[in-house]
Amino acid sequence: MTEDIDWIARAAKRAKGKRPDYFDDFATDRLMSITMALVAELSAVRQRLDTVERLLESGGTLQREAIEGFTPDAAQAYERGVETKAYIARIMRGVTQAMEAMEADERPMEDISKELREA
Repeated sequence: MTEDIDWIARAAKRAKGKRPDYFDDFATDRLMSITMALVAELSAVRQRLDTVERLLESGGTLQREAIEGFTPDAAQAYERGVETKAYIARIMRGVTQAMEAMEADERPMEDISKELREA
């Protein structure tokens, strides 16, 4: 079924519509997009490595077909999910902290510092 898909052509396709803007600077948006694409790729590699490790642990040898056909059981899938969430949390820590600060309506440290210097 997937043999009929031209993956190279599919990867080059653009999404319809305008790209969402998250930052005031286009370059920052582009950098975030590239970074998140790399995060997704590395996440897939981490899961594939987990598959290889599990197969080697269980059988001592492996074939490419075993890797391609591996389906984690419920416990393994749960473990992978936890690892993926932790990985994403580490990657997004700075963004998450900035969002939490905005929600808390905290004053910027620069304002507090300036106020203390002037006091």
